[in-house]
Amino acid sequence: MSTLWQDIQYKMLRSGSRLNQLIWVNIIVYLAINIPVVLEHLFFHSNYITKVTDDYLGLTAYLPKLLTRFWTPFTYMFMHGGPFHILFNMIWLYWFGQIFEEFLGKKRILGLFLMGGLVGGFFFVLCFNTIPAFTVANAALGSSLVGASAGVMAVIVGTATLVPDYTMFIIFLGPIKLKWIALFYVVLDFLSLTGFNPGGEISHLGGALMGYIYIKQLQKGNDLPAIIGKWFKPRPHLKVVSNNTSRGSSARPRQEEIDFILDKISKSGYDNLSKQEKEILFRASKND
Repeated sequence: MSTLWQDIQYKMLRSGSRLNQLIWVNIIVYLAINIPVVLEHLFFHSNYITKVTDDYLGLTAYLPKLLTRFWTPFTYMFMHGGPFHILFNMIWLYWFGQIFEEFLGKKRILGLFLMGGLVGGFFFVLCFNTIPAFTVANAALGSSLVGASAGVMAVIVGTATLVPDYTMFIIFLGPIKLKWIALFYVVLDFLSLTGFNPGGEISHLGGALMGYIYIKQLQKGNDLPAIIGKWFKPRPHLKVVSNNTSRGSSARPRQEEIDFILDKISKSGYDNLSKQEKEILFRASKND
């Protein structure tokens, strides 16, 4: 047992992989909620815990209620509706996340996952309050969303956009390129919009769109999480003025340099870039 706990501690705290941390956080949250749920049902034959967690941690589409649950766009993506829901989400996150980290390093996947979840949640709320099929039935009033699926879809589509011809072996199907797997799930989600879980399908499509945009922007030198983070940094009170107008290290790199670095990322990963190459990519993102 101590070895298992040490292994969990290493993967969560010392491995440096945000993928491992995401998976373990999802598992721990699921067990922390659902073990008491099972015990409550067995001994008290009630579902109070389920009602409270769904109410305060799930994402509602009803705007007046959402204003009093403003934290739920973040918490909903760590909630799951059952063991198979979290199982398949974590399997797909693990498979595609490993490929993502192989090419872009171990730090970026958390930002993509969170942005995918936020955009997926936004699409869910927006569509349930604007599309006639939902507004006529006042579907937003009783609808809520849980699950990491939007964030997982962002990772799936983002990875497939980055390395579309990378081949994954699927049991019973054999080797399949990532672009076909991603396309299959996007089309399946779209065709399921009139099914029993339209809110979930909408959030999946929102996450998929975020994954595509994330990689396309990254290939242009724009790291979206870093750019968003700069918005919240306090501005310095002092300004340094320089009269040196010569072309220095702050000049925009040539497009050939940027293309070479992005090609190197796709082949060997962000962590294998030299310090100078990382600086060039950083300057390109500042000047776009």
